[in-house]
Amino acid sequence: DLYGTFTAYPFKQNAVFNTQNTEIKQILDIGWRTARLNAWETYTDCPYYEQLQYIGDTRIQAMVSYYYSGDDRLARNAINLIDHSRLAEGITKSCYPTRGTQIISPFSLWYIGMLHDYWMYRNDSVFIRDKLVGARAILDFFGKYQQADGSLKEAPYWTFVDWAGNMGGGLKGSDGCAAIYDLQLLWAYQWAAAMEAKVGLQDFARLYNQKAEQLKRTIQSKYWDASKKMYADTKEKKSFSQHANSLAILTGIVNNTDLPVLADSLQHDKNLTQCTVYFNYYLNQALVKAGLGDDYQNWLGIWRENIKMGLTTWAEDSSLQTVRSECHAWGSSPNIEFFRTVLGVDSDAPGFNRIKIAPHLGSITTVNGEIPHPNGKIAVSYVLKKDKWKVSINLPQNTSGTFLWKAKTYTLKAGENLLTI
Repeated sequence: DLYGTFTAYPFKQNAVFNTQNTEIKQILDIGWRTARLNAWETYTDCPYYEQLQYIGDTRIQAMVSYYYSGDDRLARNAINLIDHSRLAEGITKSCYPTRGTQIISPFSLWYIGMLHDYWMYRNDSVFIRDKLVGARAILDFFGKYQQADGSLKEAPYWTFVDWAGNMGGGLKGSDGCAAIYDLQLLWAYQWAAAMEAKVGLQDFARLYNQKAEQLKRTIQSKYWDASKKMYADTKEKKSFSQHANSLAILTGIVNNTDLPVLADSLQHDKNLTQCTVYFNYYLNQALVKAGLGDDYQNWLGIWRENIKMGLTTWAEDSSLQTVRSECHAWGSSPNIEFFRTVLGVDSDAPGFNRIKIAPHLGSITTVNGEIPHPNGKIAVSYVLKKDKWKVSINLPQNTSGTFLWKAKTYTLKAGENLLTI
């Protein structure tokens, strides 16, 4: 007889997604398996090669944990460890714990995103308040490389964004600047300002808001190509990417008139540097914000390719014929988005105290599911009968929420909410 022992962090699956669609079930099963195989005493990028807790990977893995399990202990541990990795100049290591000192400077900005995620989805503002000193140190580090117009020039260390084209590090124009880094810094200022305003210091909130507004103006004037209706990678406007334009949408700098054209280009213009399975996490959020969430199931091509190849965990990047690691949990974002985008369940206030339900069902006509919440669980059900949707939403105690459906907003209370629309 042959026996095996499964060893991993003891996550319990508390999320439910009930559907007759076998492909969705398979994608969620593979994603959860990949996430579990990369969760030990810390998160890891992969269980065989580096086995390191990289910030870029860990941000997505922590979100999978919040949505799929509700157990945030490994995420808290990750935040603590990354905070402890900070160097004297203010920036963190790219991964920790590790004996080495590899620094991927943009990953320190994703760490601020991790703090904001925890603040929004978990109910512990005291924990986040303690980490704001470190976030300030990171932003102070980047501030030293900002020019008079706010643009980030030649930030040191490895400036990795994604395993895609010129996004592997070193992208810059003749002025030493690039849109993707300015946009990521802008987003970090926005996150930090929001947290400082509620649980930190108002002076920092004002400072970060001022820096964010300056960056918005600079990005718009330096990188926007009016003829192409999209943001260029550098001021020379010779290359364009899904990456920069996704962050432009997510940071709110795209005006409503240009948004539909830009979103269409993100979906269909193959001349753009394409996101890999990792950065699709941000691309898909941008397309949802642009109003295209009902198309989510059309964006799963790379995951379908993994399945077609016979993989039972998600590969590291989108070059499946040559990829090294075949088990990278930064590709498990569908385990977030089938709940956040398709079922539409999202936090609408710090601590998940207010809940937004905005489903994007696409062609689905019958589905129900639930996710863990700090106060219990959130359960939703959508059934189409004779051109009417029967909607059931159950919110945990001491919460409230809104239900968004076809430009209408409905108020939700704790407990059961029934609608026919």
